Amino acid sequence: MRRVAAVFAGPVMTLAGINHFVMPQAYASIVPDWLPAPMGLVYISGLGEIVGGLGTMHPRTRRAAGWLLIVALVAVFPGNIYIEQRRGLSGRPRGAVEPHRASSLPGTLHLLGLAGDAERERRAFKATAATHPLRA
Repeated sequence: MRRVAAVFAGPVMTLAGINHFVMPQAYASIVPDWLPAPMGLVYISGLGEIVGGLGTMHPRTRRAAGWLLIVALVAVFPGNIYIEQRRGLSGRPRGAVEPHRASSLPGTLHLLGLAGDAERERRAFKATAATHPLRA
């Protein structure tokens, strides 16, 4: 299951990031009022998701990209809660949180696990390469 998640995380996050540039107003509308420059934050988070998503697709950059995505997802998580609590766009009572918005926190935790797995793989490869008989 982790392998499937690792394969799909890159394209999904890259497309999500691109969507920040295609529909910026939709994302700006969920930036909490107390944060400055909503459009700037939308573009920064979109760029982070694109770079992170693309980075997860290459073994050399997977670990750093995983951490970048974790930071990006944690940073945008308050917006997911904010839109549900303040604007009630889901049709649910104010203060209720839609399951797909709340699921971004478990998704972030899952990406944290993937980043840890990538680091363990990197260390194992490095240790194997250092002791390999063909290494000069």
